[in-house]
Amino acid sequence: MSRSNQYESDVDDFDDSMSISSVPSSVATTAHDGESVSTRSMRSPSPTGSVWSVTSSIRAAAYREEHGRHLNNYSDVYRLPADQEELERLDKQHIMLTEVMGGYPPPMAEVMEKEYPEDIKACVDLGCGSGSWILDVARDFPHCECVGVDLVPMQVESEFRNMPPNCRSEIDDINLGLEHFYHHFDVVHARLISSGIKDYKNIIDEMNRALKPKGLLILSEFDFFVYGADFQRIELSVTELEPPWWPRWMTVAREAAQTFGGSVDAATHLYDWVAGHPGFEEVVYRDFWIPCSPWCKENPLQMKYGEVMREDILAFIKSGRPLLLSRGHPHDTIDFLSQKASEELMEAKQPGYIRVQNVYARRKVNWKPPPKPR
Repeated sequence: MSRSNQYESDVDDFDDSMSISSVPSSVATTAHDGESVSTRSMRSPSPTGSVWSVTSSIRAAAYREEHGRHLNNYSDVYRLPADQEELERLDKQHIMLTEVMGGYPPPMAEVMEKEYPEDIKACVDLGCGSGSWILDVARDFPHCECVGVDLVPMQVESEFRNMPPNCRSEIDDINLGLEHFYHHFDVVHARLISSGIKDYKNIIDEMNRALKPKGLLILSEFDFFVYGADFQRIELSVTELEPPWWPRWMTVAREAAQTFGGSVDAATHLYDWVAGHPGFEEVVYRDFWIPCSPWCKENPLQMKYGEVMREDILAFIKSGRPLLLSRGHPHDTIDFLSQKASEELMEAKQPGYIRVQNVYARRKVNWKPPPKPR
């Protein structure tokens, strides 16, 4: 059955279906015709593997409820929500980061330019979240095959019919490797995924193998620290409950994400890992300092970014509650800390920045990666 016919057939049966391929090996679901389907070996062998639909039972299997929020059901490393409230936060965050960071890095246009009429470009967004970035790429480069990969379906039901025809969603845990994507993509992108990645340096090697020669890697991460007006880290103890509250909350969140296996230090090593990889060249590093709140009264642009960043952080504090509670912190302690951090941000008197570190690079033309050990 063709992709379009599959879509039309399943939308008739389920309003919440969406085109997708590639599912973690632990999932077991029931197909829409009632037949039991085991997805034990259905992780797609290539990005052009079979396309099928996410029925209501498959969608339900993708989530679990924890501390009042819906989290992904496939990874114990990434413990932030994947529900509608979180997707809305990520959509707003994407708009802000696009403005602050200036959209695509300079090599993007060259990489995406067709060299001959039949040339089909391919781009993947790993840990795509709400899908905002990869959907922009699909619309800006309609000749490109776009893939968004995450632990849950990329699109919410109400937006599915607006999915560009050159874009698809795949459910996968990239900690398992990217073998089924090797040598396929012109662009590999990942943003703010470090808390869900066990071995970020190894994932960078996997991303290199997924790129075509001269393909573009784009990475952006933050380090779970708050920086003061002097651009120095505000380093605090996890065990104390005293101001500054927002940096204290971030310290607790950083420790929790690290305990569950996240690579919270990835941003600090991003440039060294990419520049030190023998398969990359033309490595460029940038960092962006975003005010946590509109505390910098004399700078209108900083005030503007601070207001948007504060909205994102307030939502992030709510999103982080399951993470902190799962770490074993008492409910009363987390509620108190979250309330104090939110009040501090609303007062906008405490100077602070979030630092986003960005690296982009090209895969070397004649690079041949060594065989992976078996």
